[in-house]
Amino acid sequence: MPKSRTSYLSRRGLIAAGGALGLVAALTACGGSDSAKGETGGKDGKAAAASGPWTFKDDLGKDISLKAAPKNIVAFTGTAAALYDYGIQVKGVFGPTKTADGKPDVQAGSMDISKVEILGNVYDEFNVEKYAALQPELLVTNTWEPDKYWYVPEASKDKILKLAPAAAIGVGGDASLDKALERTADLAKSLGADLSAKKNADSKARFEAAAAKVREATKANPGIKVLVGSGSADLFYVSTPKTSADLKYFETLGVEFVAPEQDKLDAGGFFESLSWENAGKYKADLVLLDNRTGTLQQEQLKDKPTWAGLPAVKAGQVAPRVTEPIYSYEKCAQILEDLAKAVQNAKKVS
Repeated sequence: MPKSRTSYLSRRGLIAAGGALGLVAALTACGGSDSAKGETGGKDGKAAAASGPWTFKDDLGKDISLKAAPKNIVAFTGTAAALYDYGIQVKGVFGPTKTADGKPDVQAGSMDISKVEILGNVYDEFNVEKYAALQPELLVTNTWEPDKYWYVPEASKDKILKLAPAAAIGVGGDASLDKALERTADLAKSLGADLSAKKNADSKARFEAAAAKVREATKANPGIKVLVGSGSADLFYVSTPKTSADLKYFETLGVEFVAPEQDKLDAGGFFESLSWENAGKYKADLVLLDNRTGTLQQEQLKDKPTWAGLPAVKAGQVAPRVTEPIYSYEKCAQILEDLAKAVQNAKKVS
């Protein structure tokens, strides 16, 4: 979600300029090394980047051109996880990657996080010195809003973007989940992924079958109202389905959402912030609860009376929402399969 959505998450400062600036300046002058080699990710979707010039037009409308397909790639964790599913291994990541107990964050997907350099693990954290040392040839992330690179801190954005070109895949605004999947696959293919490999072809077929399951579930169990929520210590956020790629796509499959009042939405138009005293403002039959590690989960919410009083919560009809999907067909197929089950099993309680 956009910056304001995660403003309650823990933030840490960036490294001081000092010696890092010298390294950044030096690498800006000489560019990334062509000698560094990348690794492939998944077995069946093994990457084999074509020789010759590499070009890609991202969803911010920027044309990127390199002498060859980049090997030293650094990406937002969730985007890196999607590329991994297609067989593309990145060198470094930024964004939620490792939990407090050292385990992979949900946004790391199937990646082996021991094989990537973690440049930042929380919002507004990005180690520019480590990034420069990787001699990056391409930075990849998502974008929710015009000219915004997700998880690239505004304070150090100019220094970061001088080191290597950046490509952003749209997941907000006009984007829908199917389009974001298509664009991520396009990027993976340009980097050498074989989309016709069995693993990748099977994953896409599974996604299409899962979409059909959601359509069937909404038709078989009509009128189920779904609320998308996210909890913090002081506020309960209710998302609108109009500005997030996943929710917009779910609507096309027949899912009926409880939408917050338009004039109560945040500046980016993503959600309404409710105090916990007012968290019962909207009633629903099913709650999809933000699954990110920086948000409160059901066990942590159970002592909040207004949460416990929601009809869907009392009925035990709460399912995780993968708020920041890993945009590979493999991971999104699972999201749709879980959604189909949740809608199919829900009963009218609101």
